[in-house]
Amino acid sequence: MDSTRVTEHPTSHERRQPSAARPTAPADPRGALLRTPEPPVQGAPGLPAQGRHADTPGSPGAVGMPVPDGQDPIGAPVTADAQGAATGAPAGSGPEHSQPSATEPATEPDPHRPRPEAMGAASGAETSVHLGGKDRRTGTGQSPAPGAPMPMRRDGDRLRFVGAATRRIARGIDLDEIVMGLCRATVPTFSDAILVYLRDPLPVGDERPTGPVVLRLRRTDRIPEDRDTEGFLLPALQPEPDVGITAELCTVRPGGALNEVLRGVRPVFADAPAARAALPELIGDDLTVPGGQRAILAPLRGRRRVIGAALFLRRPDRPAFETDDLLVAAQLATHSALGIDKAVLYGREAYIADELQRTMLPETLPRPTGVRLASRYLPAAETARVGGDWYDAIPLPGSRVALVVGDVMGHSMTSAAIMGQLRTTAQTLAGLDLPPQEVLHHLDEQAQRLGTDRMATCLYAVYDPVAHRITIANAGHPPPVLLHLGGRAEVLRVPPGAPIGVGGVDFEAVELDAPAGATLLLYTDGLVESRLRDVWTGIEQLRERIAATAALTGPDHPPPLEALCDEVLDMLGPGDRDDDIALLAARFDGIAPSDVALWHLDPEDAAPGRARRLARKALSRWDLEELTDSVELLVSEVVTNAVRYASRPVTLRLLRTDVLRCEVGDDVPQLPRLRQARATDEGGRGLYLVNKLARRWGATRLSTGKVVWFELNHS
Repeated sequence: MDSTRVTEHPTSHERRQPSAARPTAPADPRGALLRTPEPPVQGAPGLPAQGRHADTPGSPGAVGMPVPDGQDPIGAPVTADAQGAATGAPAGSGPEHSQPSATEPATEPDPHRPRPEAMGAASGAETSVHLGGKDRRTGTGQSPAPGAPMPMRRDGDRLRFVGAATRRIARGIDLDEIVMGLCRATVPTFSDAILVYLRDPLPVGDERPTGPVVLRLRRTDRIPEDRDTEGFLLPALQPEPDVGITAELCTVRPGGALNEVLRGVRPVFADAPAARAALPELIGDDLTVPGGQRAILAPLRGRRRVIGAALFLRRPDRPAFETDDLLVAAQLATHSALGIDKAVLYGREAYIADELQRTMLPETLPRPTGVRLASRYLPAAETARVGGDWYDAIPLPGSRVALVVGDVMGHSMTSAAIMGQLRTTAQTLAGLDLPPQEVLHHLDEQAQRLGTDRMATCLYAVYDPVAHRITIANAGHPPPVLLHLGGRAEVLRVPPGAPIGVGGVDFEAVELDAPAGATLLLYTDGLVESRLRDVWTGIEQLRERIAATAALTGPDHPPPLEALCDEVLDMLGPGDRDDDIALLAARFDGIAPSDVALWHLDPEDAAPGRARRLARKALSRWDLEELTDSVELLVSEVVTNAVRYASRPVTLRLLRTDVLRCEVGDDVPQLPRLRQARATDEGGRGLYLVNKLARRWGATRLSTGKVVWFELNHS
């Protein structure tokens, strides 16, 4: 049998292997890492005896040592020598350093020959090996009860257990997985039950928590047992901490017994003086633990401070812990604490990444007139939650809306930062009401200012619900897909253009029909391109998927937007997630011509009166006479301000949708500002009335001037 083979001991959730199948301990002398230490020679350093190290002044981790000013109450620094003693290994060593090398010959030990004594063991000491409950040398002994942990009498047994347990703990990537790995690895192989306490809240990185140190019972685990065990804590243990079997919260009092044990870093038996006073503070005064050396209290120390404690328990009818088991508990506590520290840091980084991505994407989509919107965003993977894909919907003057989707090269923090700058630039350019091709041109200039290798693709479209038209300009982005009301899906023919950041290229815009009931789908290449398919194959599969989804609802009823987005994402297979995915769907409802009234007014003194008469007729035609007084007053004020400074005809447009919207446009770029007029002023009260009577109002600068608008509710 290969002596280098390492197996995990069974836990309470796994079937125990037969004793014949368990591997034999390696004869490599390096397996003496966890052996019983040789009694210290006078004058030579040695491991302090259990129960006395806490009282030995000057020893690392000694109970009662003073804490420097400003230091965490339970975060006293530990030297490299002390840490090595706490874990039972020299500094820089661990279970992985004590495994036999793959290049060393592995021999099958002779079961009939006595095993040679380990290097460093006490002279004349005999190592008892228990297999099946009998001593291999004497043939005597009692077989352990079913479900009980096998006594680890050999140092090789402990070494293999620590190696398997630490590997199981290291598999976890988040806090719950690591704590559960510790519980499953120790029960029932090492202990009959375990309680794991962690600080609440857990400190992150170098931050120094303020206030008292509070420990919360994070998880418990035990061997199921039905029979009575003299009222000890173990029979009442349950896998969840909320059954009231022990105190769920524990405040560590400065200078208290529990604080001193945690500062000592090293695990201690329950019968140690310090532990006897600390356990009631941890688990409560009404509960007891098995006496003698059947309980180990092990502080969990992370990189800079103690972050919790683990309590290992054995029933009174089971073999008690041995002195070497303190070293095993120290190894388990150290690996668990370091893993918890890393899990907390990883959780904080994931939280920061999520917040960064969330702030750079629209929190909510607007609800512009004549169009309905839905969106989705998927990161490339759980470990890469930020990327350069983005989408946006920007309301424009005249009830129009700009639809934007883009993709910065890569999916990293740098890509996300560049994406945020480009998205902000696109919003600013959209507010200037520039044509789509001009917006892409300025985005290209901005990308060149950010760096020579800042590349991105972008598609910018402007939808006009009154004209039922859409204008699209493309910068190296995959073409959009248009789903017609009858169920036909087509890939729009849009000039591809060069990506943003290339420089020195022109962008071309095309104007297409956008009939009512149609749905436009904008997406990034992560949806259609992967290692398993090229981009055009993916686009064709996307078109077929959209058409198949529309066929389910019939030709007269387009599929709901949210359900359509979910169906589109379902086309992704297991190997299709190579990049971020941004998806924006727009359903064109449009505004019927009968709900639009448009007039051009000459900039003269009679214009306000004419505007009132035209508005009154339109409201009468739409059966909105209840709004006549408010509309006449507000239209008169806004038109008066427009004709006072305009040199070209002023436009007046009324739109009837779920609200009544009035828009007045002129050729003056200066935007009006709301101000409080003084009692002696002759003007300055027009916008004050608009602000008081209108549901919403605003002013937007255009390339040819500005437009002032307001909205009123109607029944």
